[in-house]
Amino acid sequence: MERILHDLRLSETLSPFGVGAIVDVLGESLMAPDTSWWDRGSAPEISCERLLSRLGPGVLRQAPAHSGRAAKGTAHLLYWRFPAWRYCEGCTKLSQLTGKSKGRFTNHCECGGALVPMRYVAVCLKGSHIQDVPWFKWAHRGNDGGVTDTVRFCRAYTELKFVRSSRLGEGLRSLRVQCTGCDRSRPLSELVGRESLHRDGIRCEGTQPWEDPKPGDVCDHHLVAVQRGATGNYLAERLSALDIPEEQPQSERTADLVRSHVYFEKVVADNGGPQAEMVAGWIADEIEGVSPKDVLALAARGDESEESQLLDLKDGEWAAFVKKLENGRDHGAGDFIVDGWRMPATSDRFSALTSRLISAGQVRRVREVRALRGFRRHDADADFIPADLGPDRRRRPVYPAVETFGEGIFFRFDETRMSDWEVLPEVRARADILAQRREVSSWAQRLDVPEPRFVALHTISHLLIRRLAFASGYASAALQERIYAHSDRPDRTAGIFIYTAAGDAQGTLGGLVRLGAPDKALPLLLAALSDADVCSNDPVCIESDRQGSSQLNLSACHGCALVSETSCETGNRLLDRQLVLGGANVPGFLDNVLDQVRRSTNP
Repeated sequence: MERILHDLRLSETLSPFGVGAIVDVLGESLMAPDTSWWDRGSAPEISCERLLSRLGPGVLRQAPAHSGRAAKGTAHLLYWRFPAWRYCEGCTKLSQLTGKSKGRFTNHCECGGALVPMRYVAVCLKGSHIQDVPWFKWAHRGNDGGVTDTVRFCRAYTELKFVRSSRLGEGLRSLRVQCTGCDRSRPLSELVGRESLHRDGIRCEGTQPWEDPKPGDVCDHHLVAVQRGATGNYLAERLSALDIPEEQPQSERTADLVRSHVYFEKVVADNGGPQAEMVAGWIADEIEGVSPKDVLALAARGDESEESQLLDLKDGEWAAFVKKLENGRDHGAGDFIVDGWRMPATSDRFSALTSRLISAGQVRRVREVRALRGFRRHDADADFIPADLGPDRRRRPVYPAVETFGEGIFFRFDETRMSDWEVLPEVRARADILAQRREVSSWAQRLDVPEPRFVALHTISHLLIRRLAFASGYASAALQERIYAHSDRPDRTAGIFIYTAAGDAQGTLGGLVRLGAPDKALPLLLAALSDADVCSNDPVCIESDRQGSSQLNLSACHGCALVSETSCETGNRLLDRQLVLGGANVPGFLDNVLDQVRRSTNP
């Protein structure tokens, strides 16, 4: 295969043009090889210890970049042509060869017609491998027309054609691969069955297109023919982290106090005996906010207590945001600057909202690092393919990464009001609809658990993004969300961070952060709720409990709550307006906020 140069943005090296993805560029179908092919001398290293602690041993590197026009020696990434098989728009001839003009490769046939990539490729069902359909072998097998000795031993390797004719049938039956050497012809309708390739004796090579075949390394999984642009051909696994001063959540600080107590070893040594309960009571009496049951539970964890100290990325970010909000105006420097303020004492007009919203923060500067771990193909349960497939396992793997700088708004909601609301039977029953659908879908289990607080805050985030697209000067696709909504943590979280970040500049212009000021944030949130109070698809939308991909949305559609999928953490799933604004039988978390404002406006 030849090497192809193409200019792209840095962020596109993670998505959509990341390692292993099929991309169409000006009529070419390309795929990027793994990072072992990178020129590491021209790929700058990015520092983010918080992210590496989750990814494992390795190095974060940004793809080689340059400004201006590319020269022969300019640092670049490789993109391999895939699929290699193409057909000519003029003479319809199938070929793996590329035309040449004055010594240079061109995407044209010898007859002058443009070469078009074949629309079908072969994907491994469970091994996450992908390869060309061996069209010559496939065209000479099957039951169409019988098999004769002449056909069986056909050697006309350069005589395949891609024939399209309505006389041959409808749909895929009208598309056929024909060998003009032996007059063998076979329709694409015989290609797309789940076991079609297996019946024809076509086996998985166990590699990616840029890899050489590995002798003795056989993949036993079956192949299936799919369209090369199918979404399931590439399921990327990305991870991002905010570059913040790591803060330890309160639960971990309390646990450290318990472990360091002089009597804690006695509790561990007694292993749940009668003395352990007595000593645990002594420790609980000396440490505020700790019960004997907490001490015994911590002692029972034994060696696992070390693992519990490894903070989840969002846990550390939540703790850092809470600390910044409590400190008020931020006079510091660096890449994490947040001006925090508590909800002001308001009139009765806004009391329903301010009683549920504790504080907000104007995030004047934030640095985010995004990395690509690897990918899977066809199925969320398929084998994971790391972003670095280098043969030398002793060196540290390279993760493609990009750093972005931006601004945002952070909202912290009242934990007590949230906890009281989410235990209501009607609320839990509504959220359980999504939880049950998530459990029966293998790929959906990668999404967050749709507990009531997550669905409600996630929906509020989408409503804010849609409103901010009108007020901030940024398109909705330029805004992103980060939801902190978990009740199963030792430190419960209930917050939303909406931000914008650019990888091609050292910051943004302040159009978003100014809307986080006290005099603008509350009207902004009220306007977002008002926009969603009536959807253009109501009453169908508000009464629905099965919308979106795999029916993982309830009362949420493009008319009211959906945003760009690149802006959403869960790809526009796990949304419901009823859990925010209320419904016929469901009390929403903010269901009486608009009513209060309207009553005060129109007494």
